[in-house]
Amino acid sequence: MKARWCASTWPGRWRSDLARATRSGREQWLLLLLLLARVPFMLTDPPQKYHPVPPIDITGSTHASRAPHIMPVRDARRARIGLWLSVLAMVLFAVTLPATRMATGSDQDPQLSPLFVTAARAALAGLLSAAYLLLTRAAWPERRHWKSLSLAIAGNVIGWPLLLALAMRSVTAVHAAVIVAIVPLATAACAALILRERETLGFWLCAILGAALVIVFSLLRAYDGGGFAFHWADLLLILAVLLTAVGYTAGAEVTAALGAEQVICWMCAVALPLSLPLALWFWPDPAELAHVHASAWVGVAYVGAVSMWSGFFAWFRGMDWGGALRMSQVLLLQPFLAMFFAVPLLGERIDALSLGFALAVVATVFVGRRFGSTA
Repeated sequence: MKARWCASTWPGRWRSDLARATRSGREQWLLLLLLLARVPFMLTDPPQKYHPVPPIDITGSTHASRAPHIMPVRDARRARIGLWLSVLAMVLFAVTLPATRMATGSDQDPQLSPLFVTAARAALAGLLSAAYLLLTRAAWPERRHWKSLSLAIAGNVIGWPLLLALAMRSVTAVHAAVIVAIVPLATAACAALILRERETLGFWLCAILGAALVIVFSLLRAYDGGGFAFHWADLLLILAVLLTAVGYTAGAEVTAALGAEQVICWMCAVALPLSLPLALWFWPDPAELAHVHASAWVGVAYVGAVSMWSGFFAWFRGMDWGGALRMSQVLLLQPFLAMFFAVPLLGERIDALSLGFALAVVATVFVGRRFGSTA
């Protein structure tokens, strides 16, 4: 009896393999051990393309039949898991705006200082990252990686959290969701400029249109409030979008060398000597603590442990298993989920103007990616 076994097709053929191994109990145990030994590799290896492999004769016989063509079941399963991991990460990231608003409060009901929220979330993520790097015994980044890591730290660990916390004191999460909806398009534009990737004219027209929609939305909001000029909070949000786009692009440059999870961990861990002392320095005094709601501390814990750390594990793994280009389309739903979460968490209302402009901005992002050179 000849039993065929190929590690790269587990678990698609395990039933047929066990069915063929009926000649002796020793052959069954050998095949079972080989299948079980494949389990940890299935959970950690990156997706692989299927290549038909000749059958292995484990009985010692000289006769072997021809292996049939088998569909890459393992790759399809990983792609499905990658999709759900990306959806999970997108949902986790969508809570960032309401959670930040919970932590900082509003101008009428201020909670924690934006400076403290920024330092505390970075310090919490830094402590978790340091523990992860020590447990996994990660190698120290090479000297050539520090330039990109420094830009990523400036954009994603310092710039984006600080400007977002300052702006969320004065604008609602629903309002901010429209402004930050342009992040995917801004990231693609930064990648084209910094990494010198050539993009089509259609892509740049969509980028300009998306930026124009954000500007018009901000002006209309200011007009409703009695003026027709940029609100300072909108300027902070636009600057935050630009900084996080630069940070994402810089982080992408070293992801192939360090690994996706290690990039976010090194970013937060390297900033820990700065973020932890600042968090202690800006710690609210007893008089301020008396007026801080428990929900504000929940918001700080969320943006530190989830938005800046664990959410990226699911996101990077989902992009790795499902494909970066396909999984990035999931982010198109994030602005609408941010608006949705703002209703129960903050008691905000979704108005027609915000929803309409969010749909228009997301449409420009979608069309721009279709025009992009990587599409």
